[in-house]
Amino acid sequence: MTAPAPNYDRTVVACFNGYVTQAVVNNFLPLLFVTLSTSLHMTLTELSSLITVNFVTQLAVDVFAGKYVDRIGYKRCIIAAHICAAVGLIALGVLPQHVPHPYAALLASIFLYAIGGGLIEVMVSPIVEACPTRHKAQAMSLLHSFYCWGQLATVGVSTLFFAVLGIGAWPYLACLWALIPLAGIVMFAKSPMPEIVPEGVERMSSGTLLRRPLFYLLFVMMLCAGAAEQGMAQWASAFAETGLGVSKTIGDLAGPAAFALTMALSRTLYGVIGRKINLRACIAGSAVLCVTMYLLAALSPMPVLGLVGCALTGFTVGIMWPGTFSLAAERMPGGGTLMFALFAVAGDLGCSAGPAVVGLVAAANAGSLHAGLLAGTVFAVGLLVCTAVLGRSRPQ
Repeated sequence: MTAPAPNYDRTVVACFNGYVTQAVVNNFLPLLFVTLSTSLHMTLTELSSLITVNFVTQLAVDVFAGKYVDRIGYKRCIIAAHICAAVGLIALGVLPQHVPHPYAALLASIFLYAIGGGLIEVMVSPIVEACPTRHKAQAMSLLHSFYCWGQLATVGVSTLFFAVLGIGAWPYLACLWALIPLAGIVMFAKSPMPEIVPEGVERMSSGTLLRRPLFYLLFVMMLCAGAAEQGMAQWASAFAETGLGVSKTIGDLAGPAAFALTMALSRTLYGVIGRKINLRACIAGSAVLCVTMYLLAALSPMPVLGLVGCALTGFTVGIMWPGTFSLAAERMPGGGTLMFALFAVAGDLGCSAGPAVVGLVAAANAGSLHAGLLAGTVFAVGLLVCTAVLGRSRPQ
């Protein structure tokens, strides 16, 4: 009797949960900065270092994962990632208020869950790409939408929790958020793991991959995607408040919250109907719309139109990151974990470069974020140029 085919739907759902986990570890702690400053007497420098430790750790994990994950095994690594995330969140809730040095406890907790977050970022995309789904680009877009929905849920649920029980109850919520990665451990333990490199396709070595001109083209696309996304996302609230003259509450709702919502909607929409749309053309069209929304935000004389530009930029950038992942898997199917890890590095570098360019240009123009956002259009233009070049290249 033939053994039943593995049910990879469970694996895909477990990956969706993985991105929710990453959203929690990236977005929960910043909600507590004011509380940590007052209750644990932390300085602004110490708070800033917490963010740095999180993302530097994830970036380092991105680099090393490409070399070691294949050797250790995907199932072991993805389960270990969720264990690190869960233990880190529980430690965040338990340690800081019960040890002599709360800052050190926070750093240790963040380091742990950042390892988990970094591994999850590198691994879930190639896992979903390797699963035998009928429409891989749509599955990839839907996967990445769960980070956006997870971000919104983290902010929304946490805000409601604090409104009901008070901000002083945050350690309990940190432990409750650990239920998400704990569920991921169970889900991945019971799910089959696909072969990351398709059968019959030769796995590329690092030397082979790095000699491909197409790799560098897609690397730049990933960098531009991350920069175009975070160039607006990180400055949306400040731009709305100082550049458009609206209140902080309205600025937060119409800025980063609306940005995240529209980005989630665009990825979900492509995940549902994307099989009818050419992916490369969709990314190119999104880049054109992204430039338009940046210009609308920066140049509109009416604040309401500026807010619309901020919010809809999220919709235009939604497909860029997951779409580039899918194009890379299609054009270089032997790239495997190393390729996805290096592209994650490119995306993370872009996420740092985009806000930095906007901020530096604004500072050079008397603090004008209008000028900064005008400069931010360069990344969407760069992505558009790359998609045009990609259209002239042949699959490798």
